Amino acid sequence: MQLRINNETSTLRAVVLGQPGSIGKTPTLEETYDAKSYESVVKGIYPKEEDVFKEMSMFERVLTRYNVQVYRPWTLENCNQIFARDVGFVINDKIIVSNIIPDREDEKEAYETIYDQIAYNKIFNLPEKAHVEGGDVVLYNDMVFVGLYEQPDYSQMKTARTNRYALNFLQEICPEKTFIPFELKKHNTDPGEGILHLDCTLMPVGHGKAIVYKDGFLNADSYKQIVDIFGHENLFEITRSEMYHMYTNVFSLSPTVVVSEERFERLNRHLEDVWGFTVERVPYYEISKMGGLLRCSTLPLVRDND
Repeated sequence: MQLRINNETSTLRAVVLGQPGSIGKTPTLEETYDAKSYESVVKGIYPKEEDVFKEMSMFERVLTRYNVQVYRPWTLENCNQIFARDVGFVINDKIIVSNIIPDREDEKEAYETIYDQIAYNKIFNLPEKAHVEGGDVVLYNDMVFVGLYEQPDYSQMKTARTNRYALNFLQEICPEKTFIPFELKKHNTDPGEGILHLDCTLMPVGHGKAIVYKDGFLNADSYKQIVDIFGHENLFEITRSEMYHMYTNVFSLSPTVVVSEERFERLNRHLEDVWGFTVERVPYYEISKMGGLLRCSTLPLVRDND
């Protein structure tokens, strides 16, 4: 397989979609590792496997309708494997195997069938102290945006997934890219106060446009930098409530087609009526209760260069 991913929006040809089978029992509060799951357990609304399976099946049908080759990891018993994005990610023609949070380490073995189809010199394993998950890595052509957390309480933050050491390593293996770090606000138990991954507060769509939650960044200069890159007129700014529901976590099938959650009414209208996109609406509400949405459950392998 010839990997090729330069951005979030070019026409998709091949993707890994997470696996909704055998996700296991509802976790205890101590077993949760993101704020949304923590809240879902507290409220008694953690999703059932059959509901998750239905939602992901509808997403897969959209992918196949657009002639996307869909790969799946092996099903591991009693293991939540829905969020493929964080297990690995592609930059240009290289796939980086993430050093994910230890609670999810078992997921990596289920991707062996996919790695077997990739040249060994295009697969990169990270040093142990380089922490990164694919949700924090957002590609924008010659730029790569990376969500970080660098505060002294990093080790106490289950929601802090990517560090400066990983950013430096990525810069070494992809010197042709300009890496732009954005430090994110974090909170272990309140999904309205913290940002799990960069793709929960920033997402490019189409050519030169983006969805953004301006208050997700620890430093105000980060938002100013985003405005400088995209232009204010090309940004769709979401509210705190919309960030909570993960409005930024859409998934592009091409520069003109976006898959979005069916309940994202204000965003979907803007995408269609103002920016002229085709919006493929799918239900993903139950899956969102586990801290991720459409982009989170994909690992793109091949896109065109359109």
